[in-house]
Amino acid sequence: MRGRRKASAAPLPQRDGVDAVRVRLPEDPDGVWASVGEHLVARFGGAIGAARVVAMLDAGRFVGADGGVVRGDEPYAAGRRLWFHRDFAPEEPVPFPVRVVYRDAHLVVADKPHFLATTPRGRHITETAVARLRRELGAPALQPAHRLDRLTAGLVLFVVRAEERGAYQTLFRDRLVRKEYEAVAPYDPELVLPTTVRSRIVKERGVLAAREEAGEANSESRVELVERRGGLGLYRLVPVTGRTHQLRVHMNALGAPIVHDPLYPVVEPEGAVEDWARPLQLLARRLEFTDPVSGEPRRFVSGLRLSAWPEG
Repeated sequence: MRGRRKASAAPLPQRDGVDAVRVRLPEDPDGVWASVGEHLVARFGGAIGAARVVAMLDAGRFVGADGGVVRGDEPYAAGRRLWFHRDFAPEEPVPFPVRVVYRDAHLVVADKPHFLATTPRGRHITETAVARLRRELGAPALQPAHRLDRLTAGLVLFVVRAEERGAYQTLFRDRLVRKEYEAVAPYDPELVLPTTVRSRIVKERGVLAAREEAGEANSESRVELVERRGGLGLYRLVPVTGRTHQLRVHMNALGAPIVHDPLYPVVEPEGAVEDWARPLQLLARRLEFTDPVSGEPRRFVSGLRLSAWPEG
């Protein structure tokens, strides 16, 4: 079996904690593109405009594997690799810190705040947990071993060394990490807990909310009531699988949607201004696993608390 080809090292340094974009020129059997510039305009012109692509080429923004500037009039060569930094649109800073819970030569475990994405995606690029930590810790190779939903706060495990990332990612892929969450949601005296929820969850690209449908279950969560205060309950949630929005979908299905959830049961209008004072009341509280590098048992606990359930 052939091993996975090692990715070429980027000839451009990170910018604001974000890697340069790598582009591989595809095969062109019909000879559509005579030059590199023609291909790049066809490829990116629809997103940022042909004039902007030409301006980036003229400014020397695209480089080859040797770090040399790539001109737009260079002959097209399938398989060639180019790198460039995208233009970052202004992002509103998320006004909460990323706190380091644990750090050694192999791992960084951090408490990600609500509203902060784990990795660059869509309109969230520099205001992400990985970009912030790379800048603040001076650790450009830092990569997450898993992802935490942007609106969810709590523990995220980052890997310091690129060659060890696969070992830690495999833990999450093979469900060898015990993850425990806390949530604040309405208390229903008729809801019998603890319970295990199993269902089939489908999340379509471009659709904000996931949905449950008939068919073989692909998700499983255990739900326990920890404490009750008036009409609210503090719940312990233990996911067995990791479908998108799984805990939020399952709590909604039980008739106890998580407090301040903008998607379940009702989808708020897209583009609505986020209210920093009303974060989703869901927290990744604990991570437990056997370290694949050292063989040691690991257990991490978040130092964050849910605002709707203050200490008392």
